[in-house]
Amino acid sequence: MNKDQVKGAVKDIGGKVQEEVGKLTGSEEQQAKGLANQIEGKVQQKVGDLKEALKDVTKDVTKDEKQ
Repeated sequence: MNKDQVKGAVKDIGGKVQEEVGKLTGSEEQQAKGLANQIEGKVQQKVGDLKEALKDVTKDVTKDEKQ
């Protein structure tokens, strides 16, 4: 797990909390901000997933070249 995956997960969870607080208080602005944070978090997590996949592919290629 890399920092993008962790930060993305934290942002996603924070966005969910913010959205729920917005619902409880009747604030559409907070709900919208919460949804936006969730989207940002999910995108950041996917970036982290891609980085991990590239790292794995690089390891495999390097390993194959050594053999």
